Amino acid sequence: MYAVILAGGSGTRFWPLSRETSPKQMLRVFGDLTMIQQTVARLGDAMPKENIYIVTGQKYAYEIGQQLLEVEGAEGVKILNEPEAKNTAPAIGFAAAHIAKKSPDAVMAVMPSDHIIAKNDVFMEVLRRAKALARRGYLTTIGIKPDRPETGYGYIQTGRSISKDAAMGEFEVTRFVEKPDLKTAKQYMKSGGYLWNSGIFVWRVKDVLAEIRRQLPEFYRGIVAIEKAIGKKTEEEAVASAFRAFKPVSIDYGIMERAKKVAVISADIGWSDMGSLRAIEDISEKDEAGNVVAGNVIDIGSRDSIVYAGKRLVATVGLENMVVVDTPDATLVCRKDNTQDVRKVVDALKKKKADELVEHVTVSRPWGSYTILEVGARYKIKRIVVNAGAKLSYQLHHHRSEHWVVVSGTARVTVGEKSFNVHPNESTYVPMSTGHRLENPGKVPLHLIEVQNGDYMAEDDIVRFDDEYGRTPAEQGEIRRQVKARKRTAKKDTRERERQRGG
Repeated sequence: MYAVILAGGSGTRFWPLSRETSPKQMLRVFGDLTMIQQTVARLGDAMPKENIYIVTGQKYAYEIGQQLLEVEGAEGVKILNEPEAKNTAPAIGFAAAHIAKKSPDAVMAVMPSDHIIAKNDVFMEVLRRAKALARRGYLTTIGIKPDRPETGYGYIQTGRSISKDAAMGEFEVTRFVEKPDLKTAKQYMKSGGYLWNSGIFVWRVKDVLAEIRRQLPEFYRGIVAIEKAIGKKTEEEAVASAFRAFKPVSIDYGIMERAKKVAVISADIGWSDMGSLRAIEDISEKDEAGNVVAGNVIDIGSRDSIVYAGKRLVATVGLENMVVVDTPDATLVCRKDNTQDVRKVVDALKKKKADELVEHVTVSRPWGSYTILEVGARYKIKRIVVNAGAKLSYQLHHHRSEHWVVVSGTARVTVGEKSFNVHPNESTYVPMSTGHRLENPGKVPLHLIEVQNGDYMAEDDIVRFDDEYGRTPAEQGEIRRQVKARKRTAKKDTRERERQRGG
């Protein structure tokens, strides 16, 4: 059996905990392991780790690889990089091409990377049963019996039982239903013939490819082209070409809704898709007043509320049925019933091009991390930590200069043609448009303060010439295009302000 873990989503409804550069599957919100680490770890009893594929985007691939180092025996897990995000069907087809190259008769389980499954033993048994149905030619999915009228999930309407014992909960699928309104969700609960769609699928590779060929023939040709190129010099080019041609489509809409032979297993596996912040209470202990409280919180008299904080003190008084989530740079307050509307906040942040959408105040990098301390007109101040033995890329910035002050450790600095060491309480300066590199030659972390000065200080003003972590010059074309576009916008805004002043 093979497993495919989908890890390309950004988790917009989980903001402000989730950001574009650190989606929810990569967060340590529920335990010591991130959600993607938990997903890989739970599969260890069902199959060899080398049979596990993670499909994700280039911007997440390195961090996911680093997280896998913390999972016992995960060295064999393969990461497939999507050139573009085109929804779940292309991601699944991409992985299916790799598995078909090895064993087209193999059974393949597909699952998201950001779900919580509390009953792992039950889940393993359900996977075993789903594998047996897949061997009979069924495209099989796992359905969750609803315990509330949820409007944030898709539903599956069950048909006739396909087992001799109806109590086994194995049914033919009558139809897949999109996320309903509250009235319809209540009707589904009352009827008892509907299950939540978990987004977990099990099938033989050859069966799902046959359905793709029947329903999406152009899409199928792209998968075949990828499979033929695997292991050859043309593989990267073939994948990029196929993804450019793929139209964004979900596996549910593109294949499952019209597939000829579909089964669902009704299961209680302690499942939560963590689709919204309200899901925090599904897997957390509540106090006597029904509250879920985490972090540095003082609460007085609240009931049935979620208060999630970090190091900063959050005080709440008399809340009822509310959600409060606090991070160093953003705070969300809403009613529980409105957690699905957090995506509207994300849409508003996109229109503003707000930094709070993209990244947290502290950002992890392959070499360490940085924390933004302050931002003002023409300046930004960061605290930078470089791990022992690590180094940043050799790079330059077109729009800013940098001043580094070492707090602890020793910095090995290259500026232009010169390389030299900088010790605690010493500093150095990097002029604009000058190649430079920062590295830590020591045995302890390097801490320094960076002061940037310039007209434009976003992270896309980085031109890398040499990098230890696979962030290759291939991305520079897109970076330069972004920088030029922002410069054109800035010039246009300046001309408009001058025109208005002149008027």
